[in-house]
Amino acid sequence: MLMSRYSEATLAPPSAAVPFRTVLFSMVVLWATYFVLTTIRSLVMDFGLQFELGWRRLAVTGAGVALTLVLWLLLRLFDARPLWIKISAAIALAMPVALAIGQVSYFAFKDMEEAQEQAYAQKYNINLRRDESGNLLVDVPVRRVGLSASGGSAEASDTDDAVVESEAVIIAPAETYADFWRKLLDIALGRYFLLLAWAATYFALLAGVQARAAQWREEQFRSAAKAAELRSLRYQVNPHFLFNTLNSLSALVMTGKADRAERMIQTISRFYRHSLANEPTSDVALADEFDLQKLYLDIETVRFPTRLVTVFDLPDDLEQARVPGMILQPLVENSVKYAVSPVSRPVTITMAAREEFDRLVITVSDDGPGVPRGAQHGFGIGLANVRDRLEARFGPDIGFVSAPVPGGYRTEIRIPLSKPLNRSDDRHG
Repeated sequence: MLMSRYSEATLAPPSAAVPFRTVLFSMVVLWATYFVLTTIRSLVMDFGLQFELGWRRLAVTGAGVALTLVLWLLLRLFDARPLWIKISAAIALAMPVALAIGQVSYFAFKDMEEAQEQAYAQKYNINLRRDESGNLLVDVPVRRVGLSASGGSAEASDTDDAVVESEAVIIAPAETYADFWRKLLDIALGRYFLLLAWAATYFALLAGVQARAAQWREEQFRSAAKAAELRSLRYQVNPHFLFNTLNSLSALVMTGKADRAERMIQTISRFYRHSLANEPTSDVALADEFDLQKLYLDIETVRFPTRLVTVFDLPDDLEQARVPGMILQPLVENSVKYAVSPVSRPVTITMAAREEFDRLVITVSDDGPGVPRGAQHGFGIGLANVRDRLEARFGPDIGFVSAPVPGGYRTEIRIPLSKPLNRSDDRHG
């Protein structure tokens, strides 16, 4: 129903921000992928101490999610800015966050360096140790040959006494402050590109959300424009009808037919109370539309008590079918004006409805003289109003034929058949 469509326009608009749950999910997926890939690399490279490395890696992953969340809190401040500003913000803000993650990673694995050194020494049966300065030393066996009494070198032989000693050789100097920052920067650069990849994902998600919000606003504007169009077309009907009925009432008063004029005033009051009960852009039950036209024809019967005959054919199963309010008014008015008024014989106006292949077919016909000469202008305005309202409501998916037929004039409307889901809405459009 059209009323339900426009009532939906009052609902809260969709948020233009990416939902927190979606943001968090993207972060978890990113860092879970990091965890899996680094674990596979550690297994392939056979670093050893997999359990100790694993829980530290898991801790770094958790810290990565938390610090990426901080990055998101900063980036969301730029959600409404142009894309180039968003990208610039991501490039600038991702670096300090990457450094923070790198520092967490550095200190998480720092104590593992010594453990891996000892594991390596045991595996290859060598002596690795660090001196007081922090230099990494390895003990290398050295064979020293005895010296001659004269101070010269003695010729080595199998019988010479030789001493085998261990000599410490530095294989890795102690870490300096510069070394610390080089390592930290190396780790941070890897995390930096990881964060930029996540930022690109976030911007893609944000663009999708903003596109949906823009589409929603466009639909709202389109719905508002259609409602304004329908309201304008509907309001065109009322002044035209009021003008005709006031003319008829004036004629009754001028000819001294006060009782008939009073009946007409009462019926006009009931007609307007009925017609103004519904919102101008709403649909109404077909039974209500037929009742409204009965009131109108009752008004005209006061003018033409012997010439106006009415027939209504509305099947019970179509009573609650939905149609635009007062959509039949111009058609019935045309029949009264151009079929009943010009002749002195009785004229029958018939309103009927039927269903054909899930379409609602409504006809308004009369057995009058057709379209009198010179009536095309006013006659066509009413038909154009009906056609425009139907197209504004249903789009091009309508059928509208209005033409003379043998023995009178007939207008047929074909629209999609719709009925309310809740019968409590039947009389409220």
